[in-house]
Amino acid sequence: MTGLFGGRRAVYHAGTMSLPVVAIVGRPNVGKSSLLNRLVGRRIAIVDPTPGITRDRVSAPLPISEPGGKDSPGKYVELVDTGGMGVEDADDLTGRVEGQIAYALASAAMILFVVDAREGLTPLDRHVAERLRRQDKPVVLVANKFDSDQQLAEIHELYSLGFGEPMAVSAAQGKGIAPVLDAIRERLASAADVPSEPVMKLAIVGKRNAGKSTFINALAGEQRVIVSEKPGTTRDSVDVTVNVGGRSFMLIDTAGMRKGQKHEGGLDFYTHHRAMRAIRRADVVAMLIDASLPVSKVDKNLAGEIALQFKPVVLVVNKWDLARSAAAGEDYAEYLAKMFPELSFAPISLTVATEGTNVSETIRLAEQLFEQANTRVPTGRLNEEFERIKAQRGPSHKPGTRPPKILYVSQIGTAPPTIVCFVNDVASFDASYQRFILNQLRERLPFAEVPIRLLLRPRRADEGHGKAAGKKGTRK
Repeated sequence: MTGLFGGRRAVYHAGTMSLPVVAIVGRPNVGKSSLLNRLVGRRIAIVDPTPGITRDRVSAPLPISEPGGKDSPGKYVELVDTGGMGVEDADDLTGRVEGQIAYALASAAMILFVVDAREGLTPLDRHVAERLRRQDKPVVLVANKFDSDQQLAEIHELYSLGFGEPMAVSAAQGKGIAPVLDAIRERLASAADVPSEPVMKLAIVGKRNAGKSTFINALAGEQRVIVSEKPGTTRDSVDVTVNVGGRSFMLIDTAGMRKGQKHEGGLDFYTHHRAMRAIRRADVVAMLIDASLPVSKVDKNLAGEIALQFKPVVLVVNKWDLARSAAAGEDYAEYLAKMFPELSFAPISLTVATEGTNVSETIRLAEQLFEQANTRVPTGRLNEEFERIKAQRGPSHKPGTRPPKILYVSQIGTAPPTIVCFVNDVASFDASYQRFILNQLRERLPFAEVPIRLLLRPRRADEGHGKAAGKKGTRK
């Protein structure tokens, strides 16, 4: 048994990113995440007054020069946010947070050292400075939360850190950001060209402790995100770009879903919001399921969210080594079909992320789903297949009513494949017959394992192919 249900085989070789890294470091709660968000112009990292929110390295590409045309796309660096140096993690993950910081420093071409202008110099700032002096890399000192000239005394005190004149900024208000960008440009004039757009964005989702971060580390070939047996280790959505066979893929690690999670505000709100946003912006979703536990309400709710977004999904049954002695893969596939009827078309991958088993195969399978979701079928072939579908089984109708007819069919979109049927009477095409059409389309067209959006639009037979009067659709 290969552990994969569906999908084609392919062979790729791993590569690495080439963008120069600019690491943002400092003690806890000085505004590192706010600075990253302000520099890239969108909310990438969670901002919260609670120290220690950031644990993993959160990164985003940052343009540092304007494009000059097709042959001069501009220059980019990779901006990396890190956890606070010296924080005592409440979940006993201090060593692993420090490990992520050390990795960011080792890979950095330049460092933004952030301090709090309101609080002035602290012993922990001096500790961070001592550590950075050992890196022998360009360091720019950024005094964040600078709100008024009354803080100039605290700013001057920062000269003693030995990194030259501090740059006074307010990331929250957007003040003083342009000089920081100029400093990056000056020190990294040889920055890489614009990074190639990822071939596919793959969101890794699932309930807490299903093995999402382990899965990403196995594929990235490094300790890219923190892994712990403690549930809830990942708090933010972390984008990790990997190159496979010269093709760039973005993996989105998300916070684990949990039963009874509150969303009114605070950290729970942000983690849930980021996970849902990751699903929306992904091309394909890998939903991790813990094979050692029964499918839960959390799993079912997550499956429903994915179905509502019409996202292609691989059902990744992780920790398969703990379950394969109790059930065969085919039996587990039948079990999942019953638990997730709305995703009955989705392929299944049986993985052991801690050993790397079927991890690479899963991304290849996801790529096949990406290709299916972006396929466009010619109108002629589509109408030919619908004639065959109607010949096999036509829609039922009540005596005395007009026989329902499908007059014309066209694919109007991809990702998801969106098919519109112009019909004489929408009400005659009930949910049962629409499900029949969707199942037939998966059998006859290259959409076997992805969601299809089906729209029904009423039109009189004598209108030709003009504008429709309305619409009704179904999702599967």
